[in-house]
Amino acid sequence: MSNTYLRVGTLVGGNDAVRVIPQIAKHGFESYALTFWQTTGNADLAELGKRARAVAEEHGAIISSIGVFGNPLTGEGNNADSLASWERLIDHAHHFGADIVNGFTGRLTDRPIEESIPRFKEVFGELARRAADRGVRIAFENCSMDGDWNKGDWNIAHNPTAWELMFDAVPADNIGLEWEPCHQMVALIDPIPQLRKWTDKIFHVHGKDATIAWDIVKEYGVHGKQKYVWHRTPGFGDTNWTDVITILRQAGYQGTIDIEGWHDPVYRDELEMTGQVHALNYLKRCRGGDFVPNPE
Repeated sequence: MSNTYLRVGTLVGGNDAVRVIPQIAKHGFESYALTFWQTTGNADLAELGKRARAVAEEHGAIISSIGVFGNPLTGEGNNADSLASWERLIDHAHHFGADIVNGFTGRLTDRPIEESIPRFKEVFGELARRAADRGVRIAFENCSMDGDWNKGDWNIAHNPTAWELMFDAVPADNIGLEWEPCHQMVALIDPIPQLRKWTDKIFHVHGKDATIAWDIVKEYGVHGKQKYVWHRTPGFGDTNWTDVITILRQAGYQGTIDIEGWHDPVYRDELEMTGQVHALNYLKRCRGGDFVPNPE
């Protein structure tokens, strides 16, 4: 397999990986990004990593990343274990065969993004050093979690101005982004020029799209009761994924695109896997289909 081959996979709950991967592998997923919500809990990450890696490899796939999604900057309430979970995942990533640990940055609750930067520097400066010692990269998802520049409770890494502040505060080569067009489109940002500018900091890509109802935006704006944007499974949204993959490959990206399902307003519930398998095949077509070796 060529080292420029870009795998297409999906997200799976970390504790569900050994059970779920064998059920969906037949559809042709090539990678699995494993996720935990706020904490890894009591999971035996060494054992889980070995088992998840083995079951993925049995089907010709890899574990592309592992992540915890909470607020490691405050550690309040259900986030009390989020920072320790980041540390555990960094320490155990090699058991999964993964070199990326991802999640939210966290933020100081309902404070402007600038006020979170000193705490971000303190926490992720140390985590970046810990990760570098273990050959691990850290990737921040670009989701606002309904926050904005002035308030929020999960993540500061949803705006390019924030990225500049973050990477200036922690100028480490092994911290970057877990990027997807959807979250930028929700903010009415054009993802394509942004992608061209930030490719060197994109370590992992989520396969999630959006549909923007520009007719509603033009008539009602973005502060009315009318919904103007929907998260979509790739193949059903507005993004040109052929362009996305072309830009990534031109920049030398050799990672994965892992579909983040469970958001589409149409392909949901009993149609969830129907939508995900459509997205899988669609993204494979956008990359040019299956890898075909050249004649010698």
